[in-house]
Amino acid sequence: MSLETPYPHRIALGVEYDGAAFHGWQQQGSPVLPTVQARLEAALSEIASHPVKLTCAGRTDTGVHGTGQVVHFDCAIDRGEKAWRRGGNSLLPPSLRISWAKAVPADFHARFSAQSRRYLYVIYDSPVEPAVLARHLTHTRETLDIAAMHTAGQFLLGEQDFTSFRAAGCQSRTPFRNITHLRVSRHHRFIVIDIEANAFLQHMVRNIAGTLMEIGAGRRAPQWAAHVLQARDRTQAAKTASPSGLYLVSVRYPLEFALPVLPVGPAFLQPFA
Repeated sequence: MSLETPYPHRIALGVEYDGAAFHGWQQQGSPVLPTVQARLEAALSEIASHPVKLTCAGRTDTGVHGTGQVVHFDCAIDRGEKAWRRGGNSLLPPSLRISWAKAVPADFHARFSAQSRRYLYVIYDSPVEPAVLARHLTHTRETLDIAAMHTAGQFLLGEQDFTSFRAAGCQSRTPFRNITHLRVSRHHRFIVIDIEANAFLQHMVRNIAGTLMEIGAGRRAPQWAAHVLQARDRTQAAKTASPSGLYLVSVRYPLEFALPVLPVGPAFLQPFA
């Protein structure tokens, strides 16, 4: 049994959501502002027949999407995968879906058991802004040099001090994070920054994306990314990129928990995966 709750059953969920429809993940003081956490807790509480409190792998800001978010909660009775997934989805708006549900041991924790988080940042470089996916990617009229962006990204690999890429209001006790993978690739007009780390600081991915876009536009050399990192000064980096292009696509856990592994989203990019 978990020390955090009197309930004996712990359930993990995979969650997908359109961040443009919500004011971020975290439940706000005002019930007027829709958040992913508030809508999901309300639906699950109805199925559980008691209040449910969710813990997520990584809180996302307003406008940021999730295709591989993982959460857990404790409940008095395990209703079964079908009830949590299909029943939950029947109570949720179309912009929010439960992808899978699984009973997990009490020592599983969506945040603290996670070994890494992976994000995709999606850019569309075209003279004309797209009408259909406008809220689901970042548009630029400049043709970006992805080779320069990828080269710049390699300076950010490893465990380093990412003060230059953290938000002013970031509450993390340490600026050190370990980026294990950073790849920039092009798929026709879509440019994808694929980045994985043990954890991320507030706005870290968006600040890195903004800096890489400056380099891709030719206004800075790839080595500038290293200079920005070493400066440990947020004012030295580029402006924060839009949240609309950012997706939390997967969270990696120890194999012992045997969580489901789904294709990496968003769905419109899967043909290029």
